[in-house]
Parts: sequence; structure tokens; C-alpha cells
Amino acid sequence: MDRRTFLGNLALGTVIIAMGNQQSFAVPLDSDHKRQVVDFLKSIETGDPAPASIIYPNHYTQHNLMVSDGVAGLRAAQKQPISSSARMKTVRVYQDGDFVFAHAEYEFFGPKIGFDIFGFENGLIVEHWDNLQEMPIRPNPSGRTMMDGATEVGELEKTDANKALVKGLVEELLGQRRMDRVSSYVDPVTYIQHNPHVGDGADAMVAAFRQLDAAAGTPHRYTHVRQLLGEGSFVLAASEGVAGDGPTAFYDLFRVANRRIVEHWDVLETIPARGN
Repeated sequence: MDRRTFLGNLALGTVIIAMGNQQSFAVPLDSDHKRQVVDFLKSIETGDPAPASIIYPNHYTQHNLMVSDGVAGLRAAQKQPISSSARMKTVRVYQDGDFVFAHAEYEFFGPKIGFDIFGFENGLIVEHWDNLQEMPIRPNPSGRTMMDGATEVGELEKTDANKALVKGLVEELLGQRRMDRVSSYVDPVTYIQHNPHVGDGADAMVAAFRQLDAAAGTPHRYTHVRQLLGEGSFVLAASEGVAGDGPTAFYDLFRVANRRIVEHWDVLETIPARGN
């Protein structure tokens, strides 16, 4: 698949909507790359031309189909009309090598939840992917929102093992529907769920997928893991699959503790046909 067409090719991306008067961060910005992401988003919010010095001017690839590549695409996005009430609140920011991934809450033509991935080269942003979903008006069956929960990174020495665990869960459980394997991946007692439609616990997750599979005409399946990024206990899987009527990008953030997944957040969005 053409790198310009997988994931990130979605509705309105952060390069347009990360605008407002306030930003707050619940985790330490303990690297230059994390700080660059914060500065990049803040400069778009304020209209400052600084993004031209943060992104690679001749080699910036944008996977949001609403925005063109390069500095010219960024500047064109900045000129679009924006509501004066637009807000952005970044809750989680993590780094895996040359990639930084952020989890944020937006107010832009209605409240939304989003993930953004930024790729770096020689200290500059060279690539961007994103995924957005409308924020529900009510908490999930366990009283949780799509954004609350843990933020602090642990298990830094186990990043690779935690990424492998998440990859196995996405492929076996979400792709192959091997629900008999759930105990190999998910803590059966302490699993915290932030999906707006599902409650806490491994049993609730299994029941939700079985209900989806049983409903005629509502396929919901992961087919490819396109990116897998992690920092210690937090792992983001950006996957492609089908939900309902069309191809869908699934961004799932997992928190791992003691070799089991203990918390989950997600955002899914339909992938539009190229040119739409």
C-alpha cells in the first residue's frame, strides 16, 4: 500500500485543529522531540510561522488527505477558517526512537479525541499521521471517559517485550478472534477499559467482540498492524481493518504491567477513498 494512503489519511488532522488558547500536559516533556511536538502544535495554535523551522522544509510527508505535503501545505491549513472557541488539551505524549505519539482532547466543530504520530529525522519533523473520533457525551458502562486514566510511564526496560505483547493481542484477538487466548494478554481482574461502549474487565471485552461478530452486516476486524510504537508501559498500535461499512483506521493505546495489558484507550475512524 502506498505510504500516503494508509492510516492518517483521515478527515481533519492535528495540523489543522491543534488550535486554541490553552494546552496542558500530564506527562513530563523529557526529550527534545517531545518538546518539538509541543512547540509545533502551539505555533499552529498561535499562528506563529515557527513551524517552518520545526518541520523539514523539503521533505515533510502528511498522511492526512486534507493537508498537502511540505511547508506550503501547512501554511495553507493555517489559513483555513477556525472557530475562536477551538481548544486542545494534550494528555499523553510518548516517544519511541524517532517517533513521538500524542493523545489529545480537542474542541473543534465539536469535541473530539485524537492520536497523532510524528516522525523525526535529524531533529526535525518529517512525517505525520493522525486519527480522530467524536467524543461521546456519556462515560462508558464502567464510568470511564476516553481520556482519563494513567499517564505515567513505567517499565522502561521492558519496552520491546511490551510491544511484542500488544502485537500478539492485536493479531490474535482483534484480528483472528482467538478469544480463548485472552488470558495470555489481558489481566482478567484489573483490566481498565476506556472504549466508550465497553466496560472494564477481560470478560466484557470478549463479550463485546462476540456481539459484534454475531451481528449481521457489522464486520469489525483488524487486518494489518501498520505501526507499533512504545515507551515503557505504554504501547500504541496503529492498525488497518474493517468496521461496519468500510475500511477503518484503528489506533489503540495500551498500558502494560507485569506482562499483561491492564488499560486500553482507542480511536477509530473511517479511511476515506483517496481524493475525497
